[in-house]
Amino acid sequence: MITHTAKRIFERAVDDYHIKDRVDQPFDNPYDTDVDFLEHLLYRKAWIDTVQWHYEDLIRDPQIDPVDALELKRKIDASNQDRTDMVEYIDSYFLKLYRDVEPKDSATINTESPAWALDRLAILTLKIYHMEEEANREDASDEHKIACQNKLDVLIEQRVDLCTAIDTLVRDIENGDKYMKVYKQMKMYNDEELNPVLRSQSKK
Repeated sequence: MITHTAKRIFERAVDDYHIKDRVDQPFDNPYDTDVDFLEHLLYRKAWIDTVQWHYEDLIRDPQIDPVDALELKRKIDASNQDRTDMVEYIDSYFLKLYRDVEPKDSATINTESPAWALDRLAILTLKIYHMEEEANREDASDEHKIACQNKLDVLIEQRVDLCTAIDTLVRDIENGDKYMKVYKQMKMYNDEELNPVLRSQSKK
C-alpha cells in the first residue's frame, strides 16, 4: 500500500529534520533517484513541508524584525512553489505508472489526485509530531497535556481514515474504476508575467 511507504518516509523526514531542528540546515536526501525514485520525491516533499512549518513559526514571532519578516515571507513563497512542484512531480510518477490502465466506462474522477492527497498526509504527519510534543511537554500544565492528547487522538484517527482513502483511490486507479486528470496549479504570484507588481518591476 502506498500510504505504508509514504507514512514511513514522511516520519523519517520529520525526525531527520528535528535532529538539528534548524531551517538553514543542509538537505541530504537518503533515497537515490535511480533506485528509489518515488521515495526520493516523498522525502523531498516532506522535508520542504517541515522547513516551511518552522518558517511559519518564526514569522509569527511578534518581536520579529520587519526586514527579517520580509525575508522569511519570500522564503515561504518560494517554499510554497517548491511544494507545489513536488506534488506535481509525484502526480507525474502516478500518471506514468498507470498510463497503460484502460479506465472502465463507468470510471469516475476523484476530487483530488493521489499526490495532493499525499500532500495532506505529509502535513498531517507534521501535526501529529508537534501535537505529540505538546502532549508530552514537561513544563506544560496537566490541562494542556490532556487537551493536546485529545487532539492527538483525533489526528491519529484522521490519519487512519486518510490512509484508507488514499490506498482506495490508488487501487481504484490501478483497476480502472477511477481515472487521473491532473491540472497544473498555475500559481501566479511568482510569475513576472502574471503578477502585476513583479511585471512592473521587471520592465524598469
